[in-house]
Amino acid sequence: KKDTSMVAQVIEALPNTFFKVKIESTGEEMLTYLSGKMRLHRIRVLIGDKVVVEVDPYGGKGRIVKRV
Repeated sequence: KKDTSMVAQVIEALPNTFFKVKIESTGEEMLTYLSGKMRLHRIRVLIGDKVVVEVDPYGGKGRIVKRV
């Protein structure tokens, strides 16, 4: 399994733990959701936070796995 995680910045908070993030390396915007472990441990993600996003290899949504 190849590593598809990248650093992004949260630019918008949406309902149901969805977030819009801007990927730092490419500058593109992506819709992401909060991973189960982050929900379980109630880790808050706010606008402006830097996060690590795992990108779905088939396109679509990314998953926020860590707050940097």
